[in-house]
Amino acid sequence: MTNNEPFAKASQGWPLVAQAITLACQAHQGQLRKDGRTPYVGHVIRVGWVLEHVFGIHDPEVLAAGVLHDVIEDTTVDYDDLQRQFGTRVADLVAHLSKDKRRPEPQREEAYHRQLLAAGPEVLAIKLADLLENLSDVTTLPPAKRTEAVAKFQATFQVLAPAAQRHWPLAARLVEARLQELAC
Repeated sequence: MTNNEPFAKASQGWPLVAQAITLACQAHQGQLRKDGRTPYVGHVIRVGWVLEHVFGIHDPEVLAAGVLHDVIEDTTVDYDDLQRQFGTRVADLVAHLSKDKRRPEPQREEAYHRQLLAAGPEVLAIKLADLLENLSDVTTLPPAKRTEAVAKFQATFQVLAPAAQRHWPLAARLVEARLQELAC
């Protein structure tokens, strides 16, 4: 493989990523980040950007799944919608990144962590990009909410850290460094 092949694959897959961005914009329309001001769709688009430009992932299906990572959990879009529009692989990746909101909170988080660890390295990369992006804007929250959010992100990272360090060492170091920075 030449050095340009991943970029060629990404550019050929651009229509898929553009389609994912379009759906994310529609599905998250009207949703705001926890700061109450920022459109939520900016977060999912930045997750896709982190995957490609920070982590160096150029697979269009992984990038699309990164942009769509919250649609099953936070919108009316379901697995079947994603499968029809993007194929089974993208739908599966997004499903692995979605919490089962039917479960009570403590059980939901435990099941979610097990689900992330059981999924493939692509799911782990998307979750790491999600964590890193969430950590980039946590400073906009009031201090009490910021402390709570950082603690939750820290707990998730601690569960994922061994697998993250094995599959995505750079991504793991970036998330860990940002968590340490915010803990000060």
